[in-house]
Amino acid sequence: MKKKEETDDSLQLEGSIWFRSGQQNWGNPRRMALLAAIDSQGSITGAAKYVGLSYKAAWDAVDAMNNLAGEPLVQRTTGGQRGGGARLTERARELLELYQSLSHEHERFVAKLAAIESSHSRNLELIQHMMFQVSIRNKLTCAVESIAEGKVNSVVTLALGDALRIRASITQASVHNLRLEPGRRVIALIKASSLAFGLPDRKKPKAGQNRVSGRVSNIVLDDSYAEVQLSLDEGRTLTGTIPRADFDKLGLEEGDQAIALFEESNVMLGVLD
Repeated sequence: MKKKEETDDSLQLEGSIWFRSGQQNWGNPRRMALLAAIDSQGSITGAAKYVGLSYKAAWDAVDAMNNLAGEPLVQRTTGGQRGGGARLTERARELLELYQSLSHEHERFVAKLAAIESSHSRNLELIQHMMFQVSIRNKLTCAVESIAEGKVNSVVTLALGDALRIRASITQASVHNLRLEPGRRVIALIKASSLAFGLPDRKKPKAGQNRVSGRVSNIVLDDSYAEVQLSLDEGRTLTGTIPRADFDKLGLEEGDQAIALFEESNVMLGVLD
């Protein structure tokens, strides 16, 4: 009889080192692995295959690193775009050596943190979400339920709870870069200005549009705009800003049932790892 595999449900900590230029992250673990592969394989083609990237994705990453580092890190050698080789500059070798050294020390640090006994993994997740700061008003934690892939864009269905679903239309490249798959935790970002409001059963969603229902829980008015907060199921809220004239036509008051409409293409996705 096959022995049942034991699962480890204890708290586990992971982390990684990133390099930044201004507000741009460019030296993430995957890109550093690509640099190391270029050094060992001697070509973009070989390095891309080694780290599991497409040829185009590898060159896009190299171009981004070259631009954001402020100087070339990878140089083409002889041959055509697909037939030639590539080599690291001296600056890239220095950065790679530094990154590998920092990563080693970082792993030791994380291992020490993981030794601290804790049964409150949900609290740690909440701390992560609180540290995730962007100017976009609506930040909703959710899980990928399904992905309808296209050649250019893909539609990602997101579960915000037992019954609440929204969809995001993002590029296929973003699906790959974010490593999206069913069950992966993400944060959906929706600008307040991208929302429209309506009365229940009066405004039907168009193709490519999300429609969610809720109760108006807060209204803030000025001469030009109205800020409307909608309380959804699962304890979630959505906040939108619309022209004051549009709000006056709706005649919404706090406590009223209403719907919020927003385009799938206006839902951006972020991940915390």
